[in-house]
Amino acid sequence: MIKFFWGDKMSSFSVKIDESLFNSAEMEGKANFRSADNQINFWAKVGKNALENPDLPVDFIAKVIIAKNQPSEKFEFEE
Repeated sequence: MIKFFWGDKMSSFSVKIDESLFNSAEMEGKANFRSADNQINFWAKVGKNALENPDLPVDFIAKVIIAKNQPSEKFEFEE
């Protein structure tokens, strides 16, 4: 079962994927502290956004998606 996350919503669907793709997702996911299903979800988001924005480099798109998912702290300027 693969879990796909879109925005703040999570849905579970049974999806057939190539075994080698899943194995690659497991390996890449471990390196990036993600589960295999989260890695596949990340790849899907990067691919979708790359197709929608062909003028942007894929690495840039991936970094934006990663940054968007990082916790942020409120910043205040000191006077």
